[in-house]
Amino acid sequence: MKVSSLRPVLWTLPIAFGLWFFTFALPIGNFWLKLSFSALLLASVGLKLSRNEASTIFSFKKRHLLVGPISALLLYGIFWLGKEVSTILFPFASNEISSIYHNKAQLNLTAIGLLLFFIMGPAEEIYWHGFVQRSVSQQFGPTSGILITSVVYALVHIFALNLMLFLAAGVCGLFWGWLYQREKSLIPVILSHSLWDLSIFVLFPLR
Repeated sequence: MKVSSLRPVLWTLPIAFGLWFFTFALPIGNFWLKLSFSALLLASVGLKLSRNEASTIFSFKKRHLLVGPISALLLYGIFWLGKEVSTILFPFASNEISSIYHNKAQLNLTAIGLLLFFIMGPAEEIYWHGFVQRSVSQQFGPTSGILITSVVYALVHIFALNLMLFLAAGVCGLFWGWLYQREKSLIPVILSHSLWDLSIFVLFPLR
């Protein structure tokens, strides 16, 4: 293993933590615009550092157009079931889930949906799975790549001080990490992430 090959990941992670702190912990500015800016900045860094792998990362197969929506529907079902179970087991779960949606008042739903679908979903996938997971997997293997990336992705959400959001980020990280490893392309993962975001935050919120 060459530690030097992981240096790009290691020096970008503090940027990711700083941006998510800025987005979730600092009560200034519009949450959705801050999140869009943060995701776009990370995606730009990830793209620049992955430019030699672009043709592989964004390889396309026709079945991706089916895999993306089906996987988004499957993940939505997992979250629906998770919400039902967690609200029974944990008294605090319902309030924490509802608080995730409080920021919707900062912007109209159409704008939120457009930002989620066209910016946040694709941008997060480009950085976290197209760059971080791919780099870690090359050094430690695919399973470790998925697990390590998922843990770090969950940890950056710690600044929201919301256990349910932290767990949700971990589940999403594992799911999309597995999908990326299986399909060897970001196309279905971006479709899955963007459609899931749009469904769970705008079209069919779980609260």
